Amino acid sequence: MTRASFSPELFTYLKDLKRNNRREWFLANKGRYEEEVKGPALRFIADFEPHLRKISPEFLAIPRAVGGSLFRIQRDVRFSKDKSPYKTHVGIRFLHRDAKNVHAPIFYLHLEPGGSFAALGVWHPEPATLEQIRQAIVEGPGAYRRAAESARLRKRFEMLGDSLQRPPRGYDPEHPLIEELKRKDFVASRRLDEKDIVRAGFDRRLAEAWRDGAGYVRFLCRALDVPF
Repeated sequence: MTRASFSPELFTYLKDLKRNNRREWFLANKGRYEEEVKGPALRFIADFEPHLRKISPEFLAIPRAVGGSLFRIQRDVRFSKDKSPYKTHVGIRFLHRDAKNVHAPIFYLHLEPGGSFAALGVWHPEPATLEQIRQAIVEGPGAYRRAAESARLRKRFEMLGDSLQRPPRGYDPEHPLIEELKRKDFVASRRLDEKDIVRAGFDRRLAEAWRDGAGYVRFLCRALDVPF
């Protein structure tokens, strides 16, 4: 029988951390973090690599706590009014192999008590990247519709992100896809149930969902001239 990727203790730890978001508490409970959060997350990343390769060989599963697919638990508080030192969620990202050179799409898993989700796409792209995606929509409206309006994508995900109030400069306000061209984010997301996350086979079910959204990621990769 396939083992569960995560246990309920991961969510219990995150709830406790939220109530005790202090360095002293974190250090006193570091063993729990290593055993209940970091260890399972790194094992999940390693175990997910074969699934990811079947979705696209261009995305990387790197089971390292620093410089890999797992986000650091420490928050960057330099420019934040909230000085809480630790994140109260687990973030896992599967980056495109060209991500250092291009703001490429990603597959992202967010684990948080009462707020877990899986997402894919491009979040808060820089202006040049955003312009490339918009141009690709204008040049290939049919291809974009097939990707963004796919029954497989819409069955699993909902489109999220910010949009402009007005059409972007230089684009026809009467364009049939003007609402898509107004997007500032090209992201699809689905909520996840904690009971499903801690059941055996979660990695397989997540891979199935992301596979159903792969056409949208493929369009974004082509728009940014990176392989899928």
